[in-house]
Amino acid sequence: MKTLTTFSTNTLPWFKQLILPTAIAVLSGCAGDMDIKPESVAPRPIVKHNVTTPAVDYALSLQGTPYIYGKASPEEGFDCSGFVKYVYDKNGVHLPRTVKEMSNALTPVSNNNIHSGDLLFFNTSGNSASHVGIYVNESNFVHAPSSRAGKVMVSSLKNNYWREHFIDARRPQNN
Repeated sequence: MKTLTTFSTNTLPWFKQLILPTAIAVLSGCAGDMDIKPESVAPRPIVKHNVTTPAVDYALSLQGTPYIYGKASPEEGFDCSGFVKYVYDKNGVHLPRTVKEMSNALTPVSNNNIHSGDLLFFNTSGNSASHVGIYVNESNFVHAPSSRAGKVMVSSLKNNYWREHFIDARRPQNN
């Protein structure tokens, strides 16, 4: 019985330290760290089959720009919606600033009709759309995932995390 008491007493502080960071990561979505590891997809060059849009080409040129929550420029860094808004503003399409506003404002696209330049929405916080990226091609998308990943990068919808959290795609005008 003494061993069980010692185990419980020693384990409880460790357990409490694990719960808070996990809860924060789950609830923060684009607003902070997601508990995913950067993928090997980012360094791999994206093959362009002349189907990418100018917005996608520009978005890909911003790979490596730091993730900074609340920012929306290459000089300061990007969060997910700041990145998408910046890319499309530079290409003459003005989008709302937040993920939720973008999701509400844009026309849904069926999953079998997603094109380069469409926006992909994810539920990373357990509560509606909380993350956005730009579809490139061949199941790849470019986005500013989190401060954990640290930078704008390309990820794959084939990755279990992104596939399980995918909500839908929506098409900006002029795309």
